[in-house]
Amino acid sequence: MNTALEDTAPSLPVKQPGRFKRWLKSYYRHRYLLLMLLPCLLFFFVFKYLPMYGITLAFKDYKVVKGIFGSPWVGVENFQFLFEGREFPRALKNTLILSFYKLIFGFPAPIILALLLNELRKVFFKRFVQTLSYLPHFLSWVILAGIFMELFSPTRGTINYIISLFGGDPIFFFGDKHWFRTLLVSTEIWKSIGWGSIVYLAALSNVDTTLYEAAVVDGANRWKQMRYITLPAIMPVVTIMFIFAVGGIINDDFDQVFNFYNENVYEVGDVLSTYTYRIGITQMKYGLSTASGLFVNLIALILIIVTNSITRRFNDYGIW
Repeated sequence: MNTALEDTAPSLPVKQPGRFKRWLKSYYRHRYLLLMLLPCLLFFFVFKYLPMYGITLAFKDYKVVKGIFGSPWVGVENFQFLFEGREFPRALKNTLILSFYKLIFGFPAPIILALLLNELRKVFFKRFVQTLSYLPHFLSWVILAGIFMELFSPTRGTINYIISLFGGDPIFFFGDKHWFRTLLVSTEIWKSIGWGSIVYLAALSNVDTTLYEAAVVDGANRWKQMRYITLPAIMPVVTIMFIFAVGGIINDDFDQVFNFYNENVYEVGDVLSTYTYRIGITQMKYGLSTASGLFVNLIALILIIVTNSITRRFNDYGIW
């Protein structure tokens, strides 16, 4: 009788450890993994967070002799000088135009290449094409600039030689305002298309093959399989990469532009990074260059937040 009463009696609640204690136990359990993460954290702290104090230069009239602490504060005068000048608005305009072209033409290129490679059945040919498309990524823009300038040279370039064979006049491509942006965008796509496709190929490798088998039974051709199975499967990755691409629309590739441009194409080729370099390094106006860099990073942050909010409304995918 007593045993039956004991079985039916309500048991006292077991006191659970606090959230802080559970947090400590979890971290202690994974202490060796966290120890491996320590060098990475130190790297970001030393080289990314500590230098952020230099942002104060954007609000100071920096004097090398006085240093960062001793230089006088000027408020937002550096920003006013930037926006009232002639070169900064031009550099901002060129940056937005070039980044927009690269987003429109360059962002879909790795996706298309990954989809085409995914359709190949000859493994040897697929590996060969992948390796060939990856190679340009490992070449610096210094090397590539020399190669392309030789190819497009108005006096000894292969392209102008072909134009001359057909009766045309040689063109100074990298000194022509009408050609410069086209060359920047096309060379950027050529260099990055193979490396950018790696992310999408990795996503494609996780697609369930039974979905394709079921689609074949239902009579779907290769195009419909790609449209209704492949693309929806990699859409989360595409969304995240698109957010990063839009966030970087205010940024530009300094190495590429700096090695290609010249005074003849400043009107269409001078971008924010080259402008910042010119006023910061050559003219030693460190406050202005810091203000320019701060403005670029602030706009990039806003673009990432806005794009992430918009994409989450449409397909529920985002960075956070």
